[in-house]
This record gives sequence, C-alpha cells and structure tokens, in this order.
Amino acid sequence: MPIHIEPLVIYDGECRFCAASLAWVKEKVQIDSVPYQDADLAHFDLSRDQCEKSVFVITDSEQLSGAAAIGYLLRLRGNTFQTWLIQTSGPIGEFGYRWVASHRNSMIIRIATKCLERSVAN
Repeated sequence: MPIHIEPLVIYDGECRFCAASLAWVKEKVQIDSVPYQDADLAHFDLSRDQCEKSVFVITDSEQLSGAAAIGYLLRLRGNTFQTWLIQTSGPIGEFGYRWVASHRNSMIIRIATKCLERSVAN
C-alpha cells in the first residue's frame, strides 16, 4: 500500500498575500507549508530563483507550480468553480497568476490581502 504524504506548499514567506492565502486554504485543508527562504530547496530539485517567481505544491506523485499549484489547492479546499476556472483557462490562468505575483504591492492585491486576513481572523 502506498504511503500518503500530505501536500507540501513552498511559498514566499515574506509575502503577506501568500501567507494570507495559505492561511485561508489551511482553514479547510491539512497541508504542510514552508517558506522557500527556510526550505531545503535542493531536496525538491528547486532553485531559489524558481521559488522567487512561483509557489510550489509537492505531493507524493507530482510537483506543481504557479496557476496549477493554486488550482490544486483550491480543489483540495473544495472551491470547485475557482478550480474549474483556473484549470480550463490555460494560459490565461497562468497570466493571472504571474500578474498577481508581480503586483503584490498593488492596491488591489493589498485589499485582497486584508480581506483574506480578516476572513481567517473571524
């Protein structure tokens, strides 16, 4: 019988939006997470450069990044519409992920961060 390993999320520990999003996912899903700044990246065949650009989800059978990683986490959380939207949007979903990742200090992402932090706190 195969051993089940919980998903591991490797994320930017210095990003408030990333931390708030992860806390929101963890409200409903038991996952392990580690900031890439503290992770043994070589163990996962990842580089600091890769992790500065994208979130990674490591499971017992696959390694996902960017929009695919977000879609996976949303599916685990039970957010079926958002999962479907990301999975069927293809390059548009990846573009959206890249836009958010490169605009973390924009007004819209700061507002989204505050909303996530408030929802998790309540």
